[in-house]
Amino acid sequence: MLQVVHSDLYSLKADRQYSSSSSGIFSRGSIFFKDKDGSLVSAASLQSGFVVTINPKILKNLEEVYEKINAITPIDREKFFAKALKPSSSYEEVASRVESSLGEKINSLNITGLKAYKERWRFYPGGSTAAHIVGMMGYQGDDFAGRYGLERQFESILKRSTDSYGNFFAQIFSNIKAAAAKDLEGEADIVTTIEPTIQTSLEKTLVSINNKLSSEATGGIILDPKTGEIYAMEMYPTFDPNHPELLKNISVLSNPLVENVYEMGSIIKSLTVAAGIDAGVITATSTYYDSGFLIVNNKKISNFDGKERGIVSMQDVLSQSLNVGAAHVAKLLGNKRLTDYFYAFGLNEKTGIDLPNEGRNLMDNLKSPRDIEHFTASFGQGIAMTPISATRALATIANGGVMVSPHVVKNINYKIGVSDQTEITSGKRVIKRETAEELTRMMVHSVDKVLAGGIYKLQNYSIAVKTGTAQMAKEGGGGYYEDKFLHSFVGYFPAYNPKFFVFLYTIDPKGFRFSSETLTGPFMELAKYLINYYELPPDR
Repeated sequence: MLQVVHSDLYSLKADRQYSSSSSGIFSRGSIFFKDKDGSLVSAASLQSGFVVTINPKILKNLEEVYEKINAITPIDREKFFAKALKPSSSYEEVASRVESSLGEKINSLNITGLKAYKERWRFYPGGSTAAHIVGMMGYQGDDFAGRYGLERQFESILKRSTDSYGNFFAQIFSNIKAAAAKDLEGEADIVTTIEPTIQTSLEKTLVSINNKLSSEATGGIILDPKTGEIYAMEMYPTFDPNHPELLKNISVLSNPLVENVYEMGSIIKSLTVAAGIDAGVITATSTYYDSGFLIVNNKKISNFDGKERGIVSMQDVLSQSLNVGAAHVAKLLGNKRLTDYFYAFGLNEKTGIDLPNEGRNLMDNLKSPRDIEHFTASFGQGIAMTPISATRALATIANGGVMVSPHVVKNINYKIGVSDQTEITSGKRVIKRETAEELTRMMVHSVDKVLAGGIYKLQNYSIAVKTGTAQMAKEGGGGYYEDKFLHSFVGYFPAYNPKFFVFLYTIDPKGFRFSSETLTGPFMELAKYLINYYELPPDR
């Protein structure tokens, strides 16, 4: 049974012809994407080739040997001679990851002291595709292991036992120390929820947004609001895990969608209005007098343009994104009740997503006894959250008022033949279904009648959206920048039975003031693409 499970490992050991080397046979579990038809697509696997080695103790005619190797596969001359001129060393690697046919040509030279051995290494077929999800491996001291993304999160089950290259029985008789045995039950492959075609489409959209706006960074998440399965997630700039040597800034390896927190701005008004309707203090048609600003705790709160609106409805609060209106709802709710609702939406806790280093939301302003902190929180300022946390909270509205658990792992396939599938459970109810349906109707109205004058309305599909523009806090505190903003955008469709929930954001875009100007077009293009790709039936 052991030989069947690890047949590839033993085949490679045979290829090494029982030769002992300075490192073990590299083996590791695979990571897969899953397309919409259920087919697995490799995201992280193993690739085979040759490592070219020399024995400086017995290698002769160094110049001639170098020329012969270099004629087959280019190698650095300086490094070759630096290693070849080590008289006390019996093993030096002068080239690695050499194509198999070239490695065989090197062996056919039959030069004493020169040998090419088969090797394997981690390979990411999609390059930068979903790099922040899949992650990559790296060294920490002498330990080579998963350091980012799923590679890190599931290191304990992706890693494999390694032996020295020697045949087991040969090692016993030659006193070569064998590697310790490992419990095979913990070894597994990972199948993700990432749909590669959707992932690629999202990534192209992010690059386009970022380049057009000269933004600092741009990110996005696409998930199923009913199950929490993430179809796509990425941040740009990104990286290619096959070529870490090309990285100019190591900070790009972290995943801001999970690790960083931001003040999200007006997309949070959806939660405030939902809380107000759910608590019974307002309805969609409730009105108030909007003077364009208000003073609370000696602080001024203004609408984005400072203009007076007169008597307006709660529909206008969402459609026109009125800060004064959100503060009005917060006042009717009271500080404690607003805080309780925000906590119920999960903003005071981590989502528990199956990725490493999830950040902690900054909600301390909600502990303040003053009204001002709660009023600003009602329109998404003064509180900060991870993009995945904001996505989970707002997807609750799309899911009829029930919270789901966002996740990127669909199932774990253990080598012993057992598959552990991520359980989709019914989360806690946060708001009544009727509340969620009313919020959805209000957000659809914003698309059909208000957003860019209704030009984005789809005749046969209902789309629910909310835009957000937040001032960015100065590093180290001390207020907000006057000219730096974070633009955010959330939407779901078909609105009353949604298959997709999309979250987009871009940091410090240039040339445009509001997210309605920067993210509406890209969102709608994604929406139309997903509707066609999945052949979703019309809902109106």
